[in-house]
Amino acid sequence: MDRDSLHTFIESVNGTSHLRIEHDYGDGFVRLQTSEAERRQAAQDIQCSENIVLELLRNARDAHASHIFVAVSRDGDKRIITVVDDGDGIPRSMHDLIFEPRVTSKLNTSHMDEWGLHGRGMALFSIAVNSESAEVAYSDIDLGTSIRVQTDLNKLSEKADQSSFPTFDLDEGKKVNVRGPRNILRTVCEFAIACHGSCSVMIGSPAEICATMHAYGVSTLSTVERLFCSDPDEIVITKRLAVCGDPKSFADQAEELGLAISERTARRILDGEIEVQPPILERISINSKNSAPARRGKRDESTDNRSFKLLPKDKEQLVDAVSRSFNSIAEAYYLEGGVTPSVTVKRDRIVITVPVVKKP
Repeated sequence: MDRDSLHTFIESVNGTSHLRIEHDYGDGFVRLQTSEAERRQAAQDIQCSENIVLELLRNARDAHASHIFVAVSRDGDKRIITVVDDGDGIPRSMHDLIFEPRVTSKLNTSHMDEWGLHGRGMALFSIAVNSESAEVAYSDIDLGTSIRVQTDLNKLSEKADQSSFPTFDLDEGKKVNVRGPRNILRTVCEFAIACHGSCSVMIGSPAEICATMHAYGVSTLSTVERLFCSDPDEIVITKRLAVCGDPKSFADQAEELGLAISERTARRILDGEIEVQPPILERISINSKNSAPARRGKRDESTDNRSFKLLPKDKEQLVDAVSRSFNSIAEAYYLEGGVTPSVTVKRDRIVITVPVVKKP
């Protein structure tokens, strides 16, 4: 059997995944199969968890996202990264294809940035090659994208210190110097600084990111949009948690977005007990004395940390005002009027819950 016939026979039996060589020139020189060359390049493009976060951030930026939420967690040797954005979105038919090599939406828009060439259609393929799993948790056109990646830290490393927040200082030439381990926090900080005019980036645990996305939705959707949303799938995914009124629907919606939380955690979020994360740029201070910015959980001494309290008579006035406002729209939506809202006062917010009862 000649060489070409043998080659064809092996391909038909085993498939191209077992054939790394396109042509053997002898003396140790070969031409690799395209798939093998791509696999080797992908292994070099992604060498740590920080690389995955950076590539997902760059993809969100290039999809014209204005808000990017990064949820990171660790379970033993497993690192879980979920990046949610409000960018252009990915058609459902492309959810699996985007993890294949050379698949890109940037036919005419590949470009160089601080981290090299972007737009070759290799970033998500590289992530998939180096991960235990990589998937589009949810995405659709004009609704944003959530991508969830899980890695094995025995195979793909990361900086040992993932808790230290970087420090920033100005040198004599007014150049910003960044100090600290090149961990995920530093990666996100450097990206946020580079893209400060185009997008806002938030980072935290899955619970913190769910709380932050919920707060973002509450602040940007009208009360009517939140209370009477008939189909959450029509809302941009970064705001979708704001239309969930009970712990179960909240946890289910978070799961659909690649953010696994329990119903108990969802309840704590709805009750305002989990801290909302500010844009990471708000946590950065740049100075000339190498002093570190305020850490999470610590506030400047000039900040008033006293708990907010609402006098009973003012609480009653608030309940009455909300009740009257609700009565004015209840009739139009065939709902029972005259309900009594509940008011819960937290340290930094007031949570008002209005019961929704449909007319028989």
